Amino acid sequence: MSYFLIATILVFLSAVFGYINVRLLKLPNTIGLMVITIVFTIGVFILSYFDDTLLNAEKYIITHIDFKTLLLDIMLSFLLFAGALHTNFQQLHVQRWPILVFSTLGVLVSTFLVGTSIYYLLMVFGMDVAYVNCLLFGALISPTDPIAVLGILKKAGVPKKLETKIVGESLFNDGVGVVVFLTIFQFASSGGEKITAIDVLELFGIEVIGGIVLGLFLGWITYRLMRSIDDYDIEVIITLATVMVGTVLAQKLHLSAPLAMVAAGLVVGNDTLRESAMSEITENYVDKFWELIDILLNTLLFVLIGMEILVLAFEFNYVIAGLLAIPVILICRYFSLLLPIKFFKEKLDFVPGTDLIMTWGGLRGGISIALALGLTNEMHRDLFLVITYIVVVFSIIVQGLTVSKLVKKLS
Repeated sequence: MSYFLIATILVFLSAVFGYINVRLLKLPNTIGLMVITIVFTIGVFILSYFDDTLLNAEKYIITHIDFKTLLLDIMLSFLLFAGALHTNFQQLHVQRWPILVFSTLGVLVSTFLVGTSIYYLLMVFGMDVAYVNCLLFGALISPTDPIAVLGILKKAGVPKKLETKIVGESLFNDGVGVVVFLTIFQFASSGGEKITAIDVLELFGIEVIGGIVLGLFLGWITYRLMRSIDDYDIEVIITLATVMVGTVLAQKLHLSAPLAMVAAGLVVGNDTLRESAMSEITENYVDKFWELIDILLNTLLFVLIGMEILVLAFEFNYVIAGLLAIPVILICRYFSLLLPIKFFKEKLDFVPGTDLIMTWGGLRGGISIALALGLTNEMHRDLFLVITYIVVVFSIIVQGLTVSKLVKKLS
């Protein structure tokens, strides 16, 4: 089966499942697609007792797709650029300090709170899992997923001030979370002997700061090129080239490609720069093109997340640990946000219930699953993959469907 045929099947399934959702379920697309895909896959499992043709075909597709590489190295750059392009830059600038603290200190605090809590939780189940491996899980589950957040919050009716905080945090904290994960991963792989504090700071500084600087530079180049011409066809292609070239450059230079694309998208999407760089027709074409990219990749991503159920090693203890991890992770997120919210609350006029809405609205998604897939067997990959999947499914379906009700109740 060729990669073109695999892509064709995925797009076909996305179209069919999307149609079913719009006609029957009427859920937000990201949630509906994942629910239908999971139900479809469970149905294929049941059918396999009589005929395993469909199950073998689905297994072939999911095992021939490197989900981790596809999402983190390719899709994420396009999705984050599209998200940043349509983010209110002025509001982001006003809320920059809490967003910075949420996406850095918040991720670090959450990593250690979740890692420590899960370590003791697994001990209760008699599972001997090294503390450093629990920290790895804390690192991969702590960042909120910008793809899930952007798709669902748009329809949740969250006040603009608060939406900016949640979206801004999710745009930046996934890049920070990946760096934290990679740092702990290196430490776990080396047995704790070769990694020093200087190594950690160097990796963090190069990946995070270097990625942002690269993105700002690429965004400025893109702006200058678009300002010098007035041709909407070429200007759309220039934005596409920015993302593709920027991703390759970031990977070659060992910088954070996600953070680079967020920075580039914010520069190109800045209202002030838009007015001087794009005509009205160009702006319309650029926005529509990236909305289409966003919708297409989101659709494929959530179908793939649903199909990832095939790679899980379901064991009773794993499932119970996953279910118990849900409230543990929510409590840890609440406490990781508590201090920054208290500090900035009066200065920036936070809306009532910010702590609860940010806790419940901080959705997990494909990034967490992709990082969990990157764990080795020595790091208890099967265990943490099951826990991660359960947390992600709960996050997207239950939290995603109820966050708007929480907002209405608290407002």
